[in-house]
Amino acid sequence: MRIAVASDHAGYAYKQRIARLLRELGHEVVDFGTDSELPVDYPDFIRPAAVAVANGDCERAVVFGGSGNGEAIAANRIRGVRCAVCWNEESARLARAHNDANVISLGQRMLSEADAERAVRVWLSMPFEGGRHVARIEKLDRPD
Repeated sequence: MRIAVASDHAGYAYKQRIARLLRELGHEVVDFGTDSELPVDYPDFIRPAAVAVANGDCERAVVFGGSGNGEAIAANRIRGVRCAVCWNEESARLARAHNDANVISLGQRMLSEADAERAVRVWLSMPFEGGRHVARIEKLDRPD
């Protein structure tokens, strides 16, 4: 799978670690930055990663910040992106199974590195359940 990663400075360390994990799992990683812990504005990096998912250039994305909230907001501004903030395995499982999340956002200040890795593994392994959830996803993707 081709997976985008992106972060601001506060999520840089986790981005680097998760990118390595994704490669170890056999995925192709497209890194949209940032490239250090120097302060940057998260939309400059998150938006291009989200656009890559919406355009089909990447199948999914994992974005990172201090809390993950701003990053999720930025990603969700792009039509066709369904980004969920995840803080553990269960939130990642539900994001995928119930919300068909094609992007997840992780806060480096909010969960341990081990929890971040577990969340990513679960999110990658879960199928979308479909069923009653399909109509909800269709409502999200309707034009205004």
